[in-house]
Amino acid sequence: MTTRTVAALALAGLLAAPAWAEDAEERLLVNDEIEITLRAPAPEHLDGALPEIVSGWVYRSPETQDLQRDDFDNPGILYVDQAREVWNAALGSEGKSCASCHDDPESMRGVRPVYPKWDEAKGELQSLEMQINECLTDQMGAEAWGWDSDDMKNMTALLASVSRGMPIDVAIDGPVQDIWERGREMYYTRYGQLELSCASCHEQNYGNLIRADHLSQGHTNGFPVYRFSTTALVSQHNRFRGCIRDTRAETFAIGSDDLLALELYVASRGNGLSVEGPAVRH
Repeated sequence: MTTRTVAALALAGLLAAPAWAEDAEERLLVNDEIEITLRAPAPEHLDGALPEIVSGWVYRSPETQDLQRDDFDNPGILYVDQAREVWNAALGSEGKSCASCHDDPESMRGVRPVYPKWDEAKGELQSLEMQINECLTDQMGAEAWGWDSDDMKNMTALLASVSRGMPIDVAIDGPVQDIWERGREMYYTRYGQLELSCASCHEQNYGNLIRADHLSQGHTNGFPVYRFSTTALVSQHNRFRGCIRDTRAETFAIGSDDLLALELYVASRGNGLSVEGPAVRH
C-alpha cells in the first residue's frame, strides 16, 4: 500500500457526508446594515474548479454564524477596538499617529479588498502587514511590528472591519502574474507524510465534516479571523502554516515569499465575496 493510498484512506476516515451547511439561513446582515455576499460566481481564472465560491460563514454552526451578525457579539471586535486606540497614538520618533496621515480608520475603506497588491515604488508584492510596517518605519519612525504580533493582527482586523461588505478584488495580472502562478502551484502541491494539498480539502471536500468541523472552500475574505480553537485572532499566514503542518510537513515561515505567493493565489479565489473580517470561525 502506497503512502498516498494510506493518506487517502486516513482523510476518508475523517470525512463525513455534507451536513446542514447549505440548508442554513443564508443571509448575513452585520449590525442590520452591512450586507455580506456569501455566494458569488467563481472567478474565470479558476477554470471551472468550483461551481461557485462560498463564504466560510455558510459552513459554520448557526450559533457561530449569529456571532457575526452584531458587533456586540463578535469577539473579534474587541481587538478592533484595541487597534482604534493605537490608531490615534503617536508611536515613533516623528511624533505621528496613523490618524496624522489618514484621519479616522473609516478613511481606509477599500484598502483591505485589494491586498496583497504590487508596490510599484518598491518593486514587490506587498501584503497588508508589509504596508502597515512601511508606514510605521518610514513615516512614523517607529519599530516594525512582528507579522503575527497582537498589534499587527489587531490593526489588520481594524482595516478589514471598515471594508466589510466590499468585494475582494485582488489583481493577478501584470507584475504579480508570476507570483500568482507560484501560489497556484503551491495550492495544488501535495505536502507532508499525508500527501495532501490545499485542494484536497478546500476544493475536493468542502462541505464535508472533518472530525467535528465542516470544511469550507478556504477563502481568506474573513481574515484575520477569531478562532474558538485559539480564543484569539489568527492571521492568514498563521493558518497556512497550520494547514501545511497538519499534513506532517515542514512548513513555511510566516511572512516568507512562499506564503505571500500562496496568500495572493488564495485571495484571488475569493474575488467577488465580501470582506468579512474579523470573521468568527471554529
